[in-house]
Formats: sequence, structure tokens, C-alpha cells
Amino acid sequence: MLYPILALLAGLALLVWSADHFVNGAAATARNFGMSPLLIGLTIVAFGTSAPEILVSIMATISDSGDLAVGNALGSNIANVAMVLGITALIAPLPVKSGVIRQEIPVMIAVTILAGILLFDLRLAMIDSVLLFIALFASLYMFRRFQRNAGDDSVAEEAEEIPKMTTAKAMLTLFVGLGVLIISSRMLVWGATEIATALGVSDLVIGLTIVAIGTSLPELAASVASALKNHHDIAIGAVVGSNIFNLAAVMAIPGLAAPIELDSLVLNRDYAIMLAFTLLLAVFALLQRPRTINRFQGGILAAGYAGYLALLYIMNV
Repeated sequence: MLYPILALLAGLALLVWSADHFVNGAAATARNFGMSPLLIGLTIVAFGTSAPEILVSIMATISDSGDLAVGNALGSNIANVAMVLGITALIAPLPVKSGVIRQEIPVMIAVTILAGILLFDLRLAMIDSVLLFIALFASLYMFRRFQRNAGDDSVAEEAEEIPKMTTAKAMLTLFVGLGVLIISSRMLVWGATEIATALGVSDLVIGLTIVAIGTSLPELAASVASALKNHHDIAIGAVVGSNIFNLAAVMAIPGLAAPIELDSLVLNRDYAIMLAFTLLLAVFALLQRPRTINRFQGGILAAGYAGYLALLYIMNV
């Protein structure tokens, strides 16, 4: 198990390095193009950190394993809210701006509910995938409208913390950081999977846990780095945007190739838990004034994710 252990350690080190450069590049790019860090988090950061899930979805579709793609999308969303935001809030409490509560979180909830409606018959057909992609483009359009209607305050508040770079350097830093994020997350997934296999853990449990966690590591690294740099909008925006991408793009990919019949557990367990965590995030954002996801709430989210992993282990799925 020497090579898997080395891949695990090297992947973790590269992940930390790349997350720092990725966030700096994203924030500088946002400022240079006159965009708020929130919009960057909801689009570029979210799409980039969803790349591992997209890769898994494409490979699963090619291998006629559409269930894996759907399960990875749902599992990654659970990990994003419960693990990523939970751990991030434990490290640094996350202020939630009123615009996120009124606009971005409702869009995420709407896409989540749409996905549930489409999965209700335990079948993902081409028309379902097309509807999900339409929802993705509609979400991006609404985010752009939100940005146009917003004032300049959000940009001004974040400007002091954003590193000064030329546009070329900022974009180079962004894409190099993104590339290393993706590579390092894949190294981590491979190393962890090999170790788990050597220890006798089933492939299904590996797919629902290690793969989902591994493909969520870019979101965790980017969100923690963003929070530590006081780029709170990127931390929350990356998770909100990534969850929308996972449901409206990652989960939709296999349905474009052929209709997929799903196990009832996908809806009754995994989707139900994902919806519960999504709604819990909205409740936490609304509970306090000023709006903040504090360490106690972060602890609840992280503990809830640990409970979900325990449930998967108990059910031996």
C-alpha cells in the first residue's frame, strides 16, 4: 500500500497549495472584471470544483454505471453542505449576506426540489436530463441578473482583501490552481480507494463515501481557504453553485446517453438526506442576526455528515 499512501499524502499537500492559489486567482479575476467574488464563486469556482464530479459522471456513463453518477452527485451535495460548510464554519464562522438568503439559496433549493420531482419515478430519462440542463442555464441567467441589480458595496467590502494582480497573472493563477486542485483530488481519491480496497471495504461503500468525499475535496479546500482569507462570499457561493452544477449537470449527463432505472434507496435515503441538509442550511442562515453560520451550527452539520456515513455503514450499501 506504499504508492496509495504516498498518493494520499502528496494529494493532500498539493490540495492545500492549490486551494490558496486558486482562491487568490479567483478573487483577483473577479475584481479585474468588475464582478463580485460571490458571482465568481457561483460560476467559475463552482464549475471548476465540480470538475471531478463531472469526470466521474462521464466515466460512469461510458462504463454503463449511471447509478454511480447519480449517487456521486447526490453524495457530493450532501458532503458539500454537511462536510464542507460544516468544517469551514468550525474553522471560521461564515457571515451570510441577505442577498444570498433571498436569491442564491432559494435557487439551490428550487433546483434540488426539481431534481427530486424528476427522480420520483426512479427513472432518469433524456427529457429529465434536458430539463436539468435548462435549470442550470436558468440559474446562471438569474445569478447574472442578481449581480446587475446589486450595488457596489459587496465589491468594495471584499476589495481590500483581494490580492493585486494583472488580469493575465490572475487568470494564470486561477487556472493553474484549478488544474492542480483537480489532479490532487484525483490522487486522493485513488489513494484512498486503493487503501480501502486493501482493507476489504466494498466497492459500493467506497463509491458512496470515498469517491463522494474525494470529489468534494476541492470545494472543502477552496471554501476553507476562502474563509480564512475573509472571502466569505466565495466560501458559501462555491458550495451553493457547486450543488446546482452537481444536480443540473453532473447528474444529468448519464440520462443523455440512455434512460437509467434507479434503486429506491437513491430517492428514499440519499435524496431525502440531501434535501434535509439543504433546508437545514437555509434555516441556519435565517436563525440569527446578523446572519451567520456559526461554529455550533457547523458542528451540527459535520456531526450530521458523520451520522450519514454511519448509516451507510450500518446498511452495508
